[in-house]
Amino acid sequence: MTGSRKLFVKSFGCQMNVYDSRRMADTLAPEGYAETATAEDADLIILNTCHIREKAEDKVYSELGRMRRLKEAAAEAGRDVLIAVAGCVAQAEGGEIIRRAPAVDLVVGSQNYHRLPELIVRTSRNGPLVDTEFPVDDKFDHLAAPSAAAIRARGVTAFVTVQEGCDKFCSFCVVPYTRGAETSRPAEKIAAEVERLAAAGVREITLIGQNVNAYHGAGPDGRPWSLARLFERLADMRGVERLRYTTSHPLDMADDLIAAHRDLPALMPQLHLPVQSGSDRILAAMNRRHSCADYLDLVARLRAARPDLALTSDFIVGFPGETDVDFAETLRLVGDVGYAGAYLFKYSPRPGTPGADIDEQVDEVVKSERLHQLQQAVDRSQTTFNRGFLGRTLPVLFERPARRAGQIVGRSPYLQLVQIDAPASLLGAIADVTVTDMARNSLFGALTQSSSQDTSHVPAHAGTGA
Repeated sequence: MTGSRKLFVKSFGCQMNVYDSRRMADTLAPEGYAETATAEDADLIILNTCHIREKAEDKVYSELGRMRRLKEAAAEAGRDVLIAVAGCVAQAEGGEIIRRAPAVDLVVGSQNYHRLPELIVRTSRNGPLVDTEFPVDDKFDHLAAPSAAAIRARGVTAFVTVQEGCDKFCSFCVVPYTRGAETSRPAEKIAAEVERLAAAGVREITLIGQNVNAYHGAGPDGRPWSLARLFERLADMRGVERLRYTTSHPLDMADDLIAAHRDLPALMPQLHLPVQSGSDRILAAMNRRHSCADYLDLVARLRAARPDLALTSDFIVGFPGETDVDFAETLRLVGDVGYAGAYLFKYSPRPGTPGADIDEQVDEVVKSERLHQLQQAVDRSQTTFNRGFLGRTLPVLFERPARRAGQIVGRSPYLQLVQIDAPASLLGAIADVTVTDMARNSLFGALTQSSSQDTSHVPAHAGTGA
């Protein structure tokens, strides 16, 4: 393809979609596509979709209505615009998307976006196209690496997909059907990607997967590595100051990964560990394959290894058959664990999942009331967690300017947002901050005297670590 064309990619849902969207842009860059921040300017619009929640799917179709109007306006001005739908909604619905939204030119599944250059040429010549097959080849082998300039433009933190798919088949979840079986990337290919990111100034790497701690990619000797072994490899890399991972399943929290939280300073003391419910009866109906006691025992083992570990979780309220007693057990679990935060969802039936066929659906009014009660409990827990940092000094990685002029925003080791008054020259650096105030979702502070003495020339790759 010759000449420069503009690409607009909008992501819905999880961090993996954010990562995938960036790789789509990297793959299309050699084809002459430059990213734009506005759909109105684009020659190619990609909606990278999520199918986990019903409302997310509805948002996609609403957005497609807006994209259709943009496409029609562009046609009146003599300009062709292609619209593509990618990701999990694409994988699940395929050609139904084009039937419901005829303005769509291309539907590409979650495992096929490495084919985008070829698919765009084909749809431009032959009309609407659907590609949702699960390929035999590994898409990561065909993706273009981002340029150093593109990496720097995205900031000092980055996601890296290490694992895709899930074999757990929780009864509420569509991931095994839209992303397929668990697969893991080879360790050295991940290491090479992380090395490129670190060389371009990325300081914090978050390894991601639908079930990331089930990672079992081949090591250099061909034998499978655990996620803990992969972290050991990455922690030795120059420029990598911080490591994180998400999302985990309690069944795959192996002993060596728990030990890594104790032994690897680069592995941050924060873990997202979804439980979904505090009721054993509901956990069994969800096919989670662990009990509440199992989960609490795991939390105790993790905190024995890393006493300051910040835990966050996912909860679903109103799963079919959930009673007031079941919900009370979930509230009790929140109090017992002391979460630093959580993502809360009302159950929504997903077509094709076992949960959608259960007769005992919970009334929407009841779901909403339980969600409100659970949110209050989580808010109290999060406030208590953040209050414990008042007066403490934390190493903060500064990522971006704040909305308020003269402020910058970073993250603590525990993933809290931290805002301070400081010059933009600190962006990309790790500096010590004394916490002076707090809100539910963020901390406020000031640079310590040692950090503030010389902020004008903090090197882009310097830092104290965590």
